[in-house]
Formats: sequence, structure tokens, C-alpha cells
Amino acid sequence: MEFPSLDPCLQIPLIIRGSRRGPAPAQPRDMRAACGRDVRRVACNTPEAALKFLLSLSRAIDALNTRVGHAVYWLVLVAVLISAANAIVRKAFDMSSNAYLEVQWYLFSAVFLLCGGYTLLKNEHIRIDVVVGRFSRRTHAWIDVFGTLFFLLPLVALMLYESWPWFLRTWYSGEISSNAGGLVLWPAKVLVPAGFLLLGLQGLSELIKRVAFLKGLTPDPSENEVKKSIEEELAEEILRERAAREGSA
Repeated sequence: MEFPSLDPCLQIPLIIRGSRRGPAPAQPRDMRAACGRDVRRVACNTPEAALKFLLSLSRAIDALNTRVGHAVYWLVLVAVLISAANAIVRKAFDMSSNAYLEVQWYLFSAVFLLCGGYTLLKNEHIRIDVVVGRFSRRTHAWIDVFGTLFFLLPLVALMLYESWPWFLRTWYSGEISSNAGGLVLWPAKVLVPAGFLLLGLQGLSELIKRVAFLKGLTPDPSENEVKKSIEEELAEEILRERAAREGSA
């Protein structure tokens, strides 16, 4: 049996199928060696290719939470403007509504919940490093992996399991606030599963980055590049000029 147009490794399944009808022809030794090398090369490259794919997924999740965070934190300004307008109208025209108060609560909830993943991305959640701060970076990474697997992701799964039906009941019933002039409740309740979904995705992204760091493929993801604000740079420039004047005097 000859296969002039096929790669030697691709002939193996055909030879195996042909063996059912009769004895399979002997393979040359060099062809068997080539096939073995190809199989070993594919097996060795599979984990690396999988990790590259996971790092690409991690970058996509980071980009998603970055866009959400940059869009949502403007809601703080919207809430401030609504609060100021509500106070002016109430004092000037003796008019107000509970809807103005509740929309501020909705906006604050959106910022708090939808920016959870963005805050985790920036490593800005509160950490108690009294003991952990003495450990090495690899130990920090292992602690993050343990905490993500056994605390963060299970909590996210539980919250999604509980909050999604809670939102659906409000959606189907058209539930509204019990306050006079209040708003419908489903926009506020849908923020809970949406926020925890973004947080869970970012937790998965951070888990991937920690594993890649432990394998030596990426730098430490817990290190944030701290950029000085314009005010801090201006203060340092003033101090340098003052020091220069005192030195020249």
C-alpha cells in the first residue's frame, strides 16, 4: 500500500484501517521515528499553546473591565449633579420627588458593583499585609491563587445563583419601590448579577496571570505602576526649586 501524496504520520490511521482486511505493511524505521518526534512535539507544545490562549482570554477580560470601569465612574459625576439639582429645586421651588433620591442610589450601586472587577484589575482592593507582606512574590502569588479558587470564585458562583432568580422575579412582576413616586426595582437588582459576573471574570483573569507568573512566563501581575499625579509632580518641583534656592544662598 503506497501513499505518495500523504505525510508519513497521516498514513498511520489508513494503515490501521487497512489492517482489518489483511496484514499491514511494515513501516520504515525512519518513518516511525519521524512520527514519534511529531507526536512528542505536539504534546510538548499543547500546554504552552493552551496557556497562550488563556493569556489572550485574560487580556480580553482586562480590556472589558477597563472599558466598563472608565465608563461607569462617570456616574459619580451624574449622581452629584442630580443631587445638587434636587437640592436646588427643593429649596427654590419647594418641589421634590423620591425618584431623584432613588436614582442616586441606583447610580451609586452601579459604581460600587460594576467597578468591582475594575478595582480587582488595578489591585486596589484592601489588603492586610501585616503577615503576608513578609513573604516572597511567589508566595503572594500562591496565596492569590488559593484565595481566588476557594473564596472569590465560590462566592461569585453563589451570588450569581441567588441573585439571578431574585432579579427575574422582579422583572416579571414589574415590582416598583414602596416609596411614593419611586422607581421600578429591576434596574437596581440586575446590577447585582452583572457586577458579580464582571468580578468573577476578572478573578479568572487574575488567576491565569498568577499561574503564568509562577511558570515564569509573565512579570508579577500584583505590581502596579504607580504614576504620580500632576499635584504631586508640582509639589516635588516646588520643593526642588526651594532646595536649590536655599543651596545657592
